[in-house]
Amino acid sequence: MDKTQALIDFRNVSVMRGERVILDRLSLRIEAGEHVAILGPNGCGKSTLVKTITRDLYPLRREGMSAQILGRDRWHLFDLRYQLGVVSHDLANICHRPIKGMETVLSGYYGSIGLMMAQAPTDEMRSKAEALMEEFAISHLKDRWLDELSSGEARRVLIARALVHEPKALLFDEPSTSLDLAAQRELVTVLRGLSHRGVSLVLVTHHLADIIPEIERVILMRAGKVIADGPKHDVLTTQTLETLFGTPVELVCRDEFFHAWWR
Repeated sequence: MDKTQALIDFRNVSVMRGERVILDRLSLRIEAGEHVAILGPNGCGKSTLVKTITRDLYPLRREGMSAQILGRDRWHLFDLRYQLGVVSHDLANICHRPIKGMETVLSGYYGSIGLMMAQAPTDEMRSKAEALMEEFAISHLKDRWLDELSSGEARRVLIARALVHEPKALLFDEPSTSLDLAAQRELVTVLRGLSHRGVSLVLVTHHLADIIPEIERVILMRAGKVIADGPKHDVLTTQTLETLFGTPVELVCRDEFFHAWWR
């Protein structure tokens, strides 16, 4: 990865959905190769930020606004999808169709969900998909329908799909949603392994427990704005979390994992 170009460089970015302003003159820079967590309550604009990065949504054109990804403000969507691997709860819901595991992983090459009639994967593509499915211990799912899989199994299939085209960054939007405790633990193990692959990890969540030790920078979002940004031990404090979530909080850090609950 070209370390001289920021993965994301947003300046004064505003995004509307319907009549509502969701991102409000947000500025954010994430360097290439950096591991970052973006933490905030439901409705703060996190998923809108992810969709703005992937160009599913576009910012308002205003003076002083800039929204660059890997040094460019204009992308052919197919080219951009090759640079970013996305795993989201929304994507997991879309994938609950009669599509098999191997088809789902291979569809990462095309930015689609499942393979269309015109898409004919090469032997090299199939070999890469098989290797990733083996790496994530899901080879036995290649002929299983996605809507028959558990949430944890489906999430691993989507991670393999996100990696198959060797992206420069992985974006995880609420990755632990709908996962039980065992699947959450499995996800954390996978995330820690991914942090050593040489790609950026951008983890967008409202669960502190998703923030793995390898993530050193945390960004707090509330009401479409960044309200704090810095080293996680400076940002993740009782005071900042109470401001973020609007409720009294108990905070514990154990073995570089943070946990919080309301009190």
